[in-house]
Amino acid sequence: LLPSVCDILCFTLQEVNVEFEAHSISDNDYNGIKKLLQQLFLKAPVNTAELTDILIQQNHIGSIIKQAEVQEDSSDDEEDDDEVFGFISCLNLTERKGTQCAEQIKELLLSRCEQSCEPRVVEQLSKLLNDSTKPVGLILSERFINVPPQIALPMHQQLQKELTEAQRTNKPCGKCHYYLLISKTFTEATKSSSKRKEGRNQPKEELMFANAEEEFFHEKALLKFNYSVQEESDTCLGGRWSFDDVPMKPLRTVIVVPADGIHGIMDKLKDYLSL
Repeated sequence: LLPSVCDILCFTLQEVNVEFEAHSISDNDYNGIKKLLQQLFLKAPVNTAELTDILIQQNHIGSIIKQAEVQEDSSDDEEDDDEVFGFISCLNLTERKGTQCAEQIKELLLSRCEQSCEPRVVEQLSKLLNDSTKPVGLILSERFINVPPQIALPMHQQLQKELTEAQRTNKPCGKCHYYLLISKTFTEATKSSSKRKEGRNQPKEELMFANAEEEFFHEKALLKFNYSVQEESDTCLGGRWSFDDVPMKPLRTVIVVPADGIHGIMDKLKDYLSL
């Protein structure tokens, strides 16, 4: 049996001495997970309520990050103690075919791809999303910007263990041929060119990732493209809108990696994020 995820993680953010712990996903996490999903999808037509329900139902997959309990603060507001600071999970888009949220996510990705990519890339993505023999798992990894990036390594490692166990026991979400991520990214606003059509290669402009670890997925992608969310971004929940007084343009970067490349990505993460 896999070790309890509650035993896996405990981190200290030095400056403010905040400890975070990971726990299995439960019904109590509904509002926190939904808020983080809304931060990712913004105004896109995705049923985040249904998506949250699915992630809670399949709680053999995924973890949530909460602040560790501090004994002397136990009399404080309980709602603060229960706040979700982040989560990781996986939605098998192929298994969940027919659910509103899975269909909406696929439609969103294809429509954004059509707007910003060459036809061959659109065709490649369409084939990939519609091939029922090679399931696609959407990895959802969201957290507040004050959570240290080191937490990503054990979260991703635990997720991979859970996916392996789900495949072994024939549980939902276990079998994925590809993994897809929708990353929150930024470029310098002055350098961006919204009219440019993208192929398999990224434009020359530098991408900055809100979740630093997702750059390693990006490096190993067999398909990747960006789309702007500037018109949808009316909140600072997703991150900072300027770095060193340079205005930033918020994007979403779609990344598809083969499942058999995950071990290599985990090794890179280990080198980069080890505590």
